[in-house]
Amino acid sequence: MKVYTKTGDRGVTSLYSGQRVPKDHARVDVYGTMDEASAAMGLAKSLTNNETALSLIHRLQQEIFDVNADFATEPKADVKGGEPRYRINDGHLQALEQIIDDLEAKRIPQKGFVIPGASQAGAALDLARTIVRRAERAAVSLAKFSDVHPPVMIYLNRLSDLLFVLARYVDQEEMVSRVTREVVKAMQGQEDGTMLEKAKKMIAAAEAKADAIGVPMVITVVDEGGNLVAQHRMDGALLASIAISRDKAYTSVALKMTTETASKLAQPGEMLYGLNTTDGSRLVVFGGGLPIVDNGRIIGAIGVSGGSVEQDVSVAEAGLAAW
Repeated sequence: MKVYTKTGDRGVTSLYSGQRVPKDHARVDVYGTMDEASAAMGLAKSLTNNETALSLIHRLQQEIFDVNADFATEPKADVKGGEPRYRINDGHLQALEQIIDDLEAKRIPQKGFVIPGASQAGAALDLARTIVRRAERAAVSLAKFSDVHPPVMIYLNRLSDLLFVLARYVDQEEMVSRVTREVVKAMQGQEDGTMLEKAKKMIAAAEAKADAIGVPMVITVVDEGGNLVAQHRMDGALLASIAISRDKAYTSVALKMTTETASKLAQPGEMLYGLNTTDGSRLVVFGGGLPIVDNGRIIGAIGVSGGSVEQDVSVAEAGLAAW
């Protein structure tokens, strides 16, 4: 099949519903603009390795085919037998809103206006967002003289909001990765054979993650006997977190499991219920403590305290990744 058909050589094209219209027709303007947006999203996809962003962008690009089909269908046109007149519905809108809420919960709240360009993928997503806004304006113009399926109009608005939040999320994750790489690179020239030197790398990586999410933390590393190797308290971290982070690390190495796993086993009715009352109440049964495994053997643990359980776990995981 040839790419060129010559059917559009006179400046006309076919809508999905079959009508021949000029290529500058308002409906063509809307779905052509959305095609631009999908291309910009493809650029973003090629510039990131973030699995969450890659999966979401691909899904949105697929949905844009349905968005374009809705805009390319005249409201009174006959449709092919068995095919729905419109594809985008309220379920799509609810799904976009849920994704926005989920991403908002993961990102640091911004202050003031955003200047695009903190990361390459984020900048491409901002480009896609502005193109979707242009498509929305074209759709508003179309609606002045032709019926437009209401959900697909709202979809454009929600999509632009989602792309904004996704761009900020990607910027944030790229920054965390960049800082972690720089920390590791800065330490490459140092001897890294001792537990203390490796603990320092873990603490630096964990601190970079804590800085990225805007929560001051206390980060502790212990050896396989539960003895303190290194501890770092960020400015503004809670005093109570000094002992809590140390006890999380101790618990993790003592039980040879994450404190998050211990938490589940210490619930009423579970096999370790009451665990937190033993060992002088040193055992901590909430997330933030992770064992350090080297060649299949647990040789220590990292404990983090200062934020929510989810934040503590994410910072501890960032530290462990630098081992």
